[in-house]
Amino acid sequence: MGRRRSIMSEQLKWEIARELGVADIVQREGFGGVTSRQCGMMVHKAIEMAERSLAQPKQ
Repeated sequence: MGRRRSIMSEQLKWEIARELGVADIVQREGFGGVTSRQCGMMVHKAIEMAERSLAQPKQ
């Protein structure tokens, strides 16, 4: 089975990694070096950002 396309852009992944303080790990080892717990925190943060984005009134 092939790999799925990523839903999050690389830019967003890096932004969240920097915000959570794991960008140095990602830079050294790639996203595969991030622990499951840190990965979960990144997903949680991405969901929060998406929910905030949807809650904002459109102009």
